[in-house]
Amino acid sequence: MSATSSPASETTASETTTKEAPAEVSPVGEEQETDQTDRRPDLPWRVIVWNDPINLMTYVTWVLQKLFGYSKAKATKLMMDVHTKGKATVASGTRERAEIDCHRLHQYGLWATIEQD
Repeated sequence: MSATSSPASETTASETTTKEAPAEVSPVGEEQETDQTDRRPDLPWRVIVWNDPINLMTYVTWVLQKLFGYSKAKATKLMMDVHTKGKATVASGTRERAEIDCHRLHQYGLWATIEQD
């Protein structure tokens, strides 16, 4: 019995060693370097409103006040930047927050995008 048990144990042990070998072949250091180089710090994301030929300036000002709680003066300044410069950064923050703000601007018919600083 012990002779029968022994070969089975040896086979299992060699199979286990064979199965573990491929995992050990890939260098752990290289994987960590790849992970570190792919990670960029979560830099702030900007929400940009673009000029469009459709929306009135007063409407853009109203939307900025409503969505972001800006004063009339700040919303008007941002709207004038959009009108004269073609675009303005109206908010910044995490990517998730920027995506939400951009989506909300789209719901009001404004042209908006996000980009990372």
